[in-house]
Amino acid sequence: MDDRVAPPNGRWLLLIHQLPPKPDYLRVKVRRQLHRVGAVALKNSVYVLPNTDDCTEDLQWILRQVEDEGGKATLCAASLVDGVTDAEVESMFRAQSEAEYGEIIAGARASAEQTATDVRRLRRELGEAVARDFFGADRANEAELAVRALEESLTGRGEGTGAASGAGNPDVPRGATWVTRAGVQVDRIASAWLILRFIDAQARFGFVPAKGYEPERGEVRFDMFEGEFTHEGDRCTFEVLVDRFVSDDAALRAIAEIVHDIDCKDEKFGRAEAAGIARVIRGIGSVHDDDAARVEAGAGLFDGLYATFLRGA
Repeated sequence: MDDRVAPPNGRWLLLIHQLPPKPDYLRVKVRRQLHRVGAVALKNSVYVLPNTDDCTEDLQWILRQVEDEGGKATLCAASLVDGVTDAEVESMFRAQSEAEYGEIIAGARASAEQTATDVRRLRRELGEAVARDFFGADRANEAELAVRALEESLTGRGEGTGAASGAGNPDVPRGATWVTRAGVQVDRIASAWLILRFIDAQARFGFVPAKGYEPERGEVRFDMFEGEFTHEGDRCTFEVLVDRFVSDDAALRAIAEIVHDIDCKDEKFGRAEAAGIARVIRGIGSVHDDDAARVEAGAGLFDGLYATFLRGA
């Protein structure tokens, strides 16, 4: 389903909440959570998002947080009849995204000396802003170019931005528990294979609900909301991991293009192999309900794919 097409029960999701006076931090916490998922305030305590499956999950998660703290909340799908138009709400979303992109652009073009830490932060913020940009704000491309220019300038000065081979990178976790959303598909299966083969040979994996999960100390999250490694800009998680740890491996970059085309469905790289690999991954998912079994089966697929590209790389 196109996320911009209104489903039968209304184009918008409305979260209406009432918070208790205590604890004091709750109002700030809920406001930050609503910002992270891209919600726009229609009025006090009434927030709106497009009616999509992902947005429904996001608001259900916040609703549970409110209720767990003693507040009240209602989530409903709605069509706007009077008071504000669909076009006006879309404009509110675009204005919110334009402001975020503006801050990122200003940060990337700051005259002060930038560090690799700064560029990693800006790249992460850009990825988060893109995820919240539901209606294609105009400055998205400008922000991407500004961050990319900063990355290239740091590389030119001999400073890495974190894209280094796993073998010599002190930031590579060793024997960590890598956690991702249950129900793994192509990006998470490929990323788990990459982690085990090239980043953390002693890695252990955990598969958890998409929402409401509180990470434990020492865990590393990938391809999930607020994860340490997840989508950034228009890059899928596998691409982010390759860029961070093994960017000099041509065979892995070829696989990254295939994974991107399947996961992002934008045909950015036009890889002819994508359709066939996608079909195999769907087959793995239909045969195996268990996520660990899916990762194991997918490892054989990506081992063979890597060997093929390695011979031709």
